[in-house]
Amino acid sequence: MPPVPPLEISVVLMIAAAGFFAGVQNALAGGGSFITFPALLLAGLNPLAANMTSTIAMFPSQTTSAVAGRKLTADVGPLTFRQMFAISVAGGVVGALLLLNTPASFFARLVPWLVLFATSMFAWGSFRRKPLHAAGSVPRWALVLVQSCIAIYGGYFGGGIGFLMLAALTIAGQQVRAATATKNMLAMAMNAAATLIFATSHLISWPAALALCAGGIAGGLCGAWLIHRLPEKVMRTFVVLVGATLTVWMFMR
Repeated sequence: MPPVPPLEISVVLMIAAAGFFAGVQNALAGGGSFITFPALLLAGLNPLAANMTSTIAMFPSQTTSAVAGRKLTADVGPLTFRQMFAISVAGGVVGALLLLNTPASFFARLVPWLVLFATSMFAWGSFRRKPLHAAGSVPRWALVLVQSCIAIYGGYFGGGIGFLMLAALTIAGQQVRAATATKNMLAMAMNAAATLIFATSHLISWPAALALCAGGIAGGLCGAWLIHRLPEKVMRTFVVLVGATLTVWMFMR
């Protein structure tokens, strides 16, 4: 099977619908990649091509969300926001290069474990008890190490990075509101680096990417309208179920 098979119009429309739902999901609760990734697999892309295409396609809507909250970003303990941003860009580059140099067959075997980890992080981040106040400070070296690892993972696969960063930032001393805005900007930095690198790959399905992107933008607008009308816990529960189902399917296929 070629890494980027030709897509029928009906498949493109299915991908756009998945992008729309992912955009709504990201606006309401996060975890849109749990919708876009399996949709691309069903469209016939191999896991490596699906991961890269999904990253590129959802980057515009992610950038919009990050820029909208940029005024709430703040320094993180001993590190300035600019330093954290630079670490995130560098880590995203390393992760993306690692992915480009990963054989498709090896990545296909690794994906079930990555999805299992990402689903676990999403479930933990969705249903854990949120801190009312920021925790204490973290040593500079530890913060650099943790953010570097998260950024490399973000460039390589990315599922669950929002919850990993939110936990790390609040432990490092940020208030939850600032941590949310900061992690959105840092996630954008990781994905910007990965997107620029992935865009040069022959594995990208550009019709699928454009369909996902258009659907994601429309879904994000719809999600903004629905945000006060649907129970967040219901949406988060649905994402966990999708992730669990995808994990089982990837292990069995």
